Amino acid sequence: MRLERVLQYAKTLLRDTVEIGDTVVDATAGNGHDTLFLAELVGDTGRVYAFDVQQQAVDATMSRLAEAGVQARCEVILDGHEQVANYVSKPIKAAVFNLGYLPGAAHDVITKPSTTVAALESLLQQLVVGGMIVLVIYYGHEGGKEERDRVLDYAASLPQKQVHVLRYEFINQQNDPPFVIALEKVKEFPK
Repeated sequence: MRLERVLQYAKTLLRDTVEIGDTVVDATAGNGHDTLFLAELVGDTGRVYAFDVQQQAVDATMSRLAEAGVQARCEVILDGHEQVANYVSKPIKAAVFNLGYLPGAAHDVITKPSTTVAALESLLQQLVVGGMIVLVIYYGHEGGKEERDRVLDYAASLPQKQVHVLRYEFINQQNDPPFVIALEKVKEFPK
Protein backbone atom coordinates (compact mmCIF):
# COMPACT_ATOMS: atom_id res chain seq x y z
CA MET A 1 0.00 0.00 0.00
CA ARG A 2 1.16 3.54 -0.76
CA LEU A 3 -0.06 6.63 1.04
CA GLU A 4 -2.14 8.78 -1.27
CA ARG A 5 -1.14 12.39 -1.77
CA VAL A 6 -3.59 14.98 -0.46
CA LEU A 7 -5.43 15.61 -3.73
CA GLN A 8 -5.58 11.89 -4.52
CA TYR A 9 -7.03 11.18 -1.09
CA ALA A 10 -9.65 13.93 -1.48
CA LYS A 11 -10.76 12.29 -4.74
CA THR A 12 -10.83 8.84 -3.13
CA LEU A 13 -13.17 10.15 -0.42
CA LEU A 14 -15.46 11.69 -3.03
CA ARG A 15 -15.34 8.63 -5.30
CA ASP A 16 -16.32 6.41 -2.34
CA THR A 17 -19.24 8.71 -1.43
CA VAL A 18 -20.80 9.96 -4.67
CA GLU A 19 -23.05 7.78 -6.84
CA ILE A 20 -24.74 8.25 -10.19
CA GLY A 21 -27.78 10.51 -9.78
CA ASP A 22 -26.49 12.40 -6.73
CA THR A 23 -26.53 16.15 -6.20
CA VAL A 24 -23.12 17.55 -5.27
CA VAL A 25 -21.37 20.90 -4.80
CA ASP A 26 -17.99 22.21 -5.87
CA ALA A 27 -17.74 25.14 -3.47
CA THR A 28 -14.63 26.58 -5.16
CA ALA A 29 -14.84 25.90 -8.89
CA GLY A 30 -11.43 27.40 -9.68
CA ASN A 31 -10.20 25.99 -12.98
CA GLY A 32 -12.93 23.33 -13.06
CA HIS A 33 -10.95 20.19 -12.28
CA ASP A 34 -13.09 19.14 -9.32
CA THR A 35 -16.30 20.20 -11.08
CA LEU A 36 -15.45 17.90 -13.99
CA PHE A 37 -14.49 15.07 -11.61
CA LEU A 38 -17.83 15.42 -9.80
CA ALA A 39 -19.74 15.61 -13.11
CA GLU A 40 -18.22 12.29 -14.12
CA LEU A 41 -19.20 10.73 -10.78
CA VAL A 42 -22.85 11.85 -10.82
CA GLY A 43 -23.46 10.77 -14.42
CA ASP A 44 -26.23 12.01 -16.70
CA THR A 45 -28.88 11.84 -13.98
CA GLY A 46 -26.94 13.75 -11.32
CA ARG A 47 -26.35 17.45 -10.77
CA VAL A 48 -23.25 19.47 -9.91
CA TYR A 49 -23.48 23.02 -8.55
CA ALA A 50 -20.16 24.84 -8.79
CA PHE A 51 -19.50 28.21 -7.13
CA ASP A 52 -16.81 30.81 -7.61
CA VAL A 53 -16.59 34.57 -7.06
CA GLN A 54 -14.30 35.17 -10.04
CA GLN A 55 -15.54 35.37 -13.61
CA GLN A 56 -12.20 33.93 -14.76
CA ALA A 57 -12.89 30.78 -12.73
CA VAL A 58 -16.46 30.46 -14.00
CA ASP A 59 -15.25 30.79 -17.60
CA ALA A 60 -12.44 28.25 -17.13
CA THR A 61 -14.83 25.78 -15.50
CA MET A 62 -17.47 26.19 -18.22
CA SER A 63 -14.83 25.66 -20.90
CA ARG A 64 -13.52 22.48 -19.23
CA LEU A 65 -17.05 21.07 -18.86
CA ALA A 66 -17.96 21.88 -22.48
CA GLU A 67 -14.78 20.23 -23.73
CA ALA A 68 -15.72 17.06 -21.84
CA GLY A 69 -19.36 17.25 -22.98
CA VAL A 70 -20.80 17.25 -19.46
CA GLN A 71 -21.99 20.86 -19.09
CA ALA A 72 -25.67 19.79 -19.13
CA ARG A 73 -25.30 18.16 -15.70
CA CYS A 74 -23.64 21.22 -14.14
CA GLU A 75 -24.64 24.67 -13.03
CA VAL A 76 -21.69 27.04 -12.63
CA ILE A 77 -22.59 30.00 -10.45
CA LEU A 78 -20.81 33.34 -10.15
CA ASP A 79 -21.39 33.78 -6.42
CA GLY A 80 -19.85 32.89 -3.09
CA HIS A 81 -20.18 29.38 -1.66
CA GLU A 82 -21.88 30.80 1.42
CA GLN A 83 -24.92 31.39 -0.85
CA VAL A 84 -25.37 27.67 -1.58
CA ALA A 85 -28.83 27.46 0.02
CA ASN A 86 -30.07 30.18 -2.38
CA TYR A 87 -29.30 27.94 -5.35
CA VAL A 88 -29.55 24.34 -4.14
CA SER A 89 -32.75 23.08 -2.54
CA LYS A 90 -32.21 19.33 -2.97
CA PRO A 91 -30.38 17.13 -0.47
CA ILE A 92 -26.63 17.10 -1.15
CA LYS A 93 -24.49 13.96 -1.15
CA ALA A 94 -21.06 15.62 -1.19
CA ALA A 95 -19.21 18.89 -1.45
CA VAL A 96 -15.59 19.81 -2.06
CA PHE A 97 -13.57 22.94 -1.26
CA ASN A 98 -10.06 23.93 -2.30
CA LEU A 99 -9.31 26.82 0.04
CA GLY A 100 -6.89 29.55 -0.92
CA TYR A 101 -6.64 31.37 -4.24
CA LEU A 102 -7.26 30.55 -7.88
CA PRO A 103 -4.11 29.01 -9.38
CA GLY A 104 -2.75 31.25 -12.12
CA ALA A 105 -4.70 34.29 -10.93
CA ALA A 106 -4.10 37.15 -8.51
CA HIS A 107 -3.28 35.99 -4.99
CA ASP A 108 -5.27 38.80 -3.38
CA VAL A 109 -8.65 37.13 -4.08
CA ILE A 110 -8.80 34.32 -1.53
CA THR A 111 -11.38 32.26 0.28
CA LYS A 112 -12.31 33.84 3.62
CA PRO A 113 -12.87 32.25 7.03
CA SER A 114 -16.33 33.76 7.57
CA THR A 115 -17.76 32.71 4.20
CA THR A 116 -16.16 29.27 4.33
CA VAL A 117 -17.62 28.52 7.77
CA ALA A 118 -21.01 29.91 6.68
CA ALA A 119 -20.91 27.61 3.63
CA LEU A 120 -19.99 24.61 5.81
CA GLU A 121 -22.88 25.33 8.19
CA SER A 122 -25.32 25.54 5.29
CA LEU A 123 -23.98 22.46 3.52
CA LEU A 124 -24.07 20.35 6.68
CA GLN A 125 -27.78 21.10 7.03
CA GLN A 126 -28.44 19.98 3.43
CA LEU A 127 -26.03 17.03 3.50
CA VAL A 128 -27.67 13.60 3.61
CA VAL A 129 -26.67 11.09 6.25
CA GLY A 130 -23.70 9.26 4.75
CA GLY A 131 -22.72 12.36 2.77
CA MET A 132 -19.33 14.01 2.97
CA ILE A 133 -17.71 17.43 2.72
CA VAL A 134 -14.04 17.39 1.72
CA LEU A 135 -11.82 20.44 2.20
CA VAL A 136 -8.32 20.73 0.81
CA ILE A 137 -6.77 23.48 2.90
CA TYR A 138 -4.02 25.53 1.29
CA TYR A 139 -2.76 28.06 3.83
CA GLY A 140 0.69 29.24 2.70
CA HIS A 141 -0.59 32.65 1.58
CA GLU A 142 -1.58 35.84 3.37
CA GLY A 143 -4.80 35.16 5.30
CA GLY A 144 -4.44 31.40 4.83
CA LYS A 145 -3.45 30.55 8.38
CA GLU A 146 -6.40 32.51 9.78
CA GLU A 147 -8.79 30.55 7.57
CA ARG A 148 -7.08 27.25 8.40
CA ASP A 149 -7.44 27.90 12.13
CA ARG A 150 -11.07 29.01 11.86
CA VAL A 151 -12.03 25.94 9.82
CA LEU A 152 -10.19 23.63 12.23
CA ASP A 153 -11.89 25.24 15.24
CA TYR A 154 -15.28 24.91 13.56
CA ALA A 155 -14.70 21.28 12.53
CA ALA A 156 -13.45 20.34 16.00
CA SER A 157 -16.58 21.86 17.56
CA LEU A 158 -19.01 19.72 15.55
CA PRO A 159 -20.95 17.17 17.60
CA GLN A 160 -19.36 13.75 17.17
CA LYS A 161 -22.74 11.98 17.22
CA GLN A 162 -23.74 13.84 14.04
CA VAL A 163 -20.43 14.40 12.20
CA HIS A 164 -17.20 12.44 12.01
CA VAL A 165 -14.24 14.72 11.32
CA LEU A 166 -11.00 13.48 9.79
CA ARG A 167 -7.71 15.30 9.22
CA TYR A 168 -5.30 13.81 6.67
CA GLU A 169 -1.87 15.33 6.28
CA PHE A 170 1.82 14.66 5.90
CA ILE A 171 3.46 16.11 9.00
CA ASN A 172 7.07 16.05 7.80
CA GLN A 173 6.63 18.21 4.69
CA GLN A 174 7.94 21.77 4.56
CA ASN A 175 6.50 25.08 3.31
CA ASP A 176 2.91 24.89 4.55
CA PRO A 177 1.78 21.71 2.77
CA PRO A 178 -1.96 21.41 2.11
CA PHE A 179 -4.04 18.91 4.07
CA VAL A 180 -7.53 17.43 3.98
CA ILE A 181 -10.39 17.86 6.41
CA ALA A 182 -13.33 15.53 5.77
CA LEU A 183 -16.72 15.91 7.44
CA GLU A 184 -18.93 12.80 7.23
CA LYS A 185 -22.52 13.28 8.35
CA VAL A 186 -23.52 10.18 10.32
CA LYS A 187 -26.78 11.37 11.88
CA GLU A 188 -29.24 14.23 11.39
CA PHE A 189 -28.85 17.27 13.63
CA PRO A 190 -31.52 17.72 16.31
CA LYS A 191 -34.33 20.02 15.24
